[in-house]
Amino acid sequence: MKKYLLFSRVVPRWLIMLVDLFLVTWSFSTSYFIVQRFEFVNILRGYFFIYTGLYCIISAVVMYTMRIHTGLIRYSNTRDVLRIFSSMFVSSMLYLLVINIWVLPVLHVNTVTINLVLLVNFSVSSTLLILLRTMVKSAYFYLNNNTNAKKTVVLIYGSDNSAVLVKQALETSAKTNFSVVGFVDDDAKKVDKEIQQVRVHHIDKLAKLKHKHNVDKLIVMNHNLDEQVKKMALEKCLALGVQVLTVPPSDQWIYGKLNIQQIQDLKIEDLLQRKPIRIDNASISEDLQGKRVLVTGAAGSIGSEIVHQVLSYKPAMVILCDQAESPLHDMKLEVEEKYPDVPTKIFIADIRNYQRMHKLFSDFRPQVVFHAAAYKHVPMMEENPSEAVLTNVLGTKHVADLAVEFRATKFVMVSTDKAVNPSNIMGTTKRIAEIYIQSLKDSPANNTQGGPSTRFITTRFGNVLGSNGSVIPRFRAQIQRGGPVTVTHPDITRYFMTIPEAVQLVLEAGTMGSGGEIFIFDMGEPVRITDLALKMIKLAGLQPDKDIKIVYTGLRPGEKLYEELLNQGERTMPTHHPKIKIAQVISYSHQQVCADIEHLLAINKGNEDVALVNKMKEMVPEFISRNSHFEFLDNISGNEEEIEVMVN
Repeated sequence: MKKYLLFSRVVPRWLIMLVDLFLVTWSFSTSYFIVQRFEFVNILRGYFFIYTGLYCIISAVVMYTMRIHTGLIRYSNTRDVLRIFSSMFVSSMLYLLVINIWVLPVLHVNTVTINLVLLVNFSVSSTLLILLRTMVKSAYFYLNNNTNAKKTVVLIYGSDNSAVLVKQALETSAKTNFSVVGFVDDDAKKVDKEIQQVRVHHIDKLAKLKHKHNVDKLIVMNHNLDEQVKKMALEKCLALGVQVLTVPPSDQWIYGKLNIQQIQDLKIEDLLQRKPIRIDNASISEDLQGKRVLVTGAAGSIGSEIVHQVLSYKPAMVILCDQAESPLHDMKLEVEEKYPDVPTKIFIADIRNYQRMHKLFSDFRPQVVFHAAAYKHVPMMEENPSEAVLTNVLGTKHVADLAVEFRATKFVMVSTDKAVNPSNIMGTTKRIAEIYIQSLKDSPANNTQGGPSTRFITTRFGNVLGSNGSVIPRFRAQIQRGGPVTVTHPDITRYFMTIPEAVQLVLEAGTMGSGGEIFIFDMGEPVRITDLALKMIKLAGLQPDKDIKIVYTGLRPGEKLYEELLNQGERTMPTHHPKIKIAQVISYSHQQVCADIEHLLAINKGNEDVALVNKMKEMVPEFISRNSHFEFLDNISGNEEEIEVMVN
């Protein structure tokens, strides 16, 4: 029996059918004896064998038809109990029908006796069948919980139907090794009650439960993780050394069962995310529905999310433009599978190639442009300023100029908080791109018919959680390798936002913009990167400095301790959305900006990084290099003779 129960051996269905039939037959016989007061002589002289055989045949047909023998006994539930009651009831009704139609006319039977036998039998047979399943199920869990394998002691967050389903799934799965010792909840009505022989505890007792039961893990459904009380519980778990695991909602379980692969560590992205953002879907839909939409950088973290969200608003066409072949191919397959009804066009191109981008605009004539293509890694651009200028400045200029030429109605540029009082090459090139985009509002080419034909809108926000090459994937990889986790400085902080909410705000800002604005997003409170690393180590079930060490490597070239969202002299104005504000920015002459950019690009052709960076500092006076080999330029006050010496 132990071999069958613990090693997932399935008892043949025919054997279960025979056992059930034996119990039903024995029950009917015993019920007949009880009603006849065990007068065996009279019983055997009567029609006992006919009555019993007939009931055995009828009940066998009914049980086979209702398939009460097909379920795995160790996983029996209330539905199986109801099926047993139903089959016994139907068997009794059919038996009475057969007796009254065919047996009574031939054999003179006391129907009162038969009715009493059926009544007693219904109770006895149902009880025996249910008892069999209960005993097997109990034996399975008893033997399973008393094996030599060490159990992982877990608590389940919540006490609703979803939490109960998780408990049942964990206890019935042969592949998990969890022992559920309780639920935790903040609902006073449920605290100290029992659900399936397990107590519901208040979340304030986490420390006591950890000590009493030596709890290893807390399991939580991975939806609605933005609730403040739940976050406090998760933070408390991390402080206590209790690892937090997540499971998807039950409607996402594979074939209705929780797969062990779906039980995952809580991600730092889940812990940092805020309440869902409410956006004006009607306005966005009106803005995008039936339009031809171009997304540059469509294979990147932000660009790909823009594509997904735009597709949900039923545009006439979405053009996916990127130079990364393999990621773009993956995007193509994904969007064709998820959105088969929306036409998509894949266009491999480098935004620095004007002729190639001209062909894109000429062939597809996009009406709305989301410009997300850019170089973004600060240290790499610090070492390669000419490439940063070509992509972030020249590439943006190409796309924006073509938007004007082909009369796109809207151009939305994705910028960064690193463009604010920039301390590095990357942020400065994005700031120059911002300046050019703003200046187009009043450019002659964009005002041929009494007003701007293309509305140019800039969105500015901080880091996005989990984007390609960002700090979180790097920390995760370092933890998986056993450490150390490298942080540049103990006090460095950053703003974080999830990719979906950042893109939601981009779409919303694009809808409300009239042209020339820079929209900044409410990024919440800045996060200390050291705290981020500590939480990620604890989320992995490890102890900082003991299992995984944190090593400080020093600020990288161009890196700030703190990021900003506004330049000096900029102020903000509110919008109808509480998380979006408009920066009151300094305006620039389009003619002067064009002249400066032409000069910048001319210098860039000479491959002289010092002269190039110096020109960038002239164009963006607030650009002060930090921890960079270009810092000396801030001390010579733009003296052309000194710069000439440096170049030569």
